[in-house]
Amino acid sequence: MKTINNYLSLKDFKDIIFENKKIKLSPELVERVTNCYDFLTGFSKNKVIYGVNTGFGPMAQYRIQEQDQLQLQYNLIRSHASGTGQPLTQQQVKAAMLARLNSLSLGKSGIHISLIELMQELINKEVYPLIFAHGGVGASGDLVQLAHLALVLIGEGEVYYQGERRPTAEVFAALNLQPIEMKIREGLALINGTSVMTGIGIVNSYNALKLLDWSIQASCFINELVQAYDDHFSEELNQAKLHEGQREVAKAMRSYLAESPRIKRRQEHLYNGSNTEDIFKDKVQEYYSLRCVPQILGPIYDTIKSVEGVLERELNSANDNPIVDVETEHVYHGGNFHGDYIALEMDRLKLAIVKLSMLAERQLNYLLNSKINEILPPFVNLGKLGFNFGMQGVQFTATSTTAENQALATSLYIHSIPNNNDNQDIVSMGTNAAILCSKVIENSFEVLAVEWITIIQAVEALGIAEQLCPASKNLYQQLRAIVPAFKEDVVMYPYVQQVKDFLIK
Repeated sequence: MKTINNYLSLKDFKDIIFENKKIKLSPELVERVTNCYDFLTGFSKNKVIYGVNTGFGPMAQYRIQEQDQLQLQYNLIRSHASGTGQPLTQQQVKAAMLARLNSLSLGKSGIHISLIELMQELINKEVYPLIFAHGGVGASGDLVQLAHLALVLIGEGEVYYQGERRPTAEVFAALNLQPIEMKIREGLALINGTSVMTGIGIVNSYNALKLLDWSIQASCFINELVQAYDDHFSEELNQAKLHEGQREVAKAMRSYLAESPRIKRRQEHLYNGSNTEDIFKDKVQEYYSLRCVPQILGPIYDTIKSVEGVLERELNSANDNPIVDVETEHVYHGGNFHGDYIALEMDRLKLAIVKLSMLAERQLNYLLNSKINEILPPFVNLGKLGFNFGMQGVQFTATSTTAENQALATSLYIHSIPNNNDNQDIVSMGTNAAILCSKVIENSFEVLAVEWITIIQAVEALGIAEQLCPASKNLYQQLRAIVPAFKEDVVMYPYVQQVKDFLIK
C-alpha cells in the first residue's frame, strides 16, 4: 500500500503502476484538498473566474449564469470526449489516472475530495477508462484524452475491467461505485492538465531503462562471442571522458564480463613484443558497434536520467488553469497546462531510443555478415548453406522496424499547429510526442528480440556454451528455453514475439 501525500516519487509511482501496489489518501491530502475547495467556493462569489462562471477557451468572454454553471462542467466533458485511433494501453491509462490524481491532490485546483476518492477506487479496483491515442495537442493539457477519463468519473463512457471493454455504468453498478457530482469546476480541473503525457512518459522511461539494460548486455555478449579486447570498456579509458553515462555503461560492461575467459587483454596479445607479421592475425580494434558501446549508450543513459527528472517534477506540479492559492487567497490565471516540458523530453527520449535500435541493428548485421565477423556462417545459418536460410528472413524485420523508428524520430515539439480559433496559437503536441515515443520503444524491443535470437544461435555456431561468463551463460539458458537451436528452417514470428515478451517483462 502506497500513501499519496504531498510528493510522489518516480519509484513509488512505478511501484503502483508496475507492481500493482494499492494506494490510500493521507489525512493531510484530504484536508488540503478540502480547504482549497472551501476557499474557492467562497472566493468565487461575485468574481469573474475562468471556467467557473465563464465559457472556455475563446468563449471565455461569455458569462455563465449561476443556474448553468454546473451543467457547463458536464457540457465540457461530453463535448471533448472526442478521441479516435487506438485505445491507450491499460498500463498507460493507469499511469495517466495516477498522475492526474496526484496533481489534483496538491490543493491548487479547487475540486471536491469526492473526485480524488473515486479515482483512487478506480486505480485500486483496476478499472481503466477507455482513452484513445488521437486527440490531444498538449496545450490546454491533454484535453481530449482527459475528457475520456472525466467521462467515466461522471458514470458515462466505457472502461476496461477484467480484460473486457464494458459500459461504465454497468461496471460501476457491479462494484457499487457512485459517479461524482459536479460542485464548482471539476470538469475543467479534470481535463486541463498534462497528466496523460506525463503518465505515458513515465511508462516510457521505465521501458527505456529496460531497453538500455538489454542493449548493454547484448553488447557484452557479442564482445564475448568475438573475443574482443577489454580496453574499450576499461575504467582508465572511460574516466578520460567526463560523462556519467559513458562511465556507468563501461562500469556495467566490466561487471558483466569480469569472469569471462574469452575477453582478451591487449597487453597479452599485442603489447607482448612478439608480433612481427606484416598483416596482424588479431584485430587491432573492433568495429564501432562493439568498441564504442560506452560512447553510444552513455548519452542514452544520461538522457533517460534527465527525462526522469523532468517527469518527476511535472508529476508533482499543479498543471491546470487557473491555479487556486489558499495561502495568498487568490486565483491565478495562466498556462501551467502547457505541455512543452514533456513534449521536449519525449522527443529527446525518442531520439535516444531510435539510436539504441540502430546500434542493435548494426550489431545484428555484424553477426549475420560473415565477411565482417569472419567467424560465423552467413546469417548464422546452422543448416546447409544455400538450402537453409538461418536468420536471413528475420533480419528484414529488424531492418524495416529500425527504419520505421528513424522515420518516427522527427520532432513533435516543433510541430505546433494553431487551433481553437487561434486561442491556442502555439501548442506543445506533448501527448503525440509521448505516444510516438512509446511506439519507438515497442519497435526497439522487437529489434532487440531478433538480435538476441541471433546471439544465442551464434553460441551454437561457435560451440562455446561452456566458455561463456556466468551472466552470458544464464541468459543463454533462459533464451534457449524459449527458442530451440535450429538448423532446419522454422517459422520465426512466434519466437520473436516470445523473446520480445521476455525482454519486456
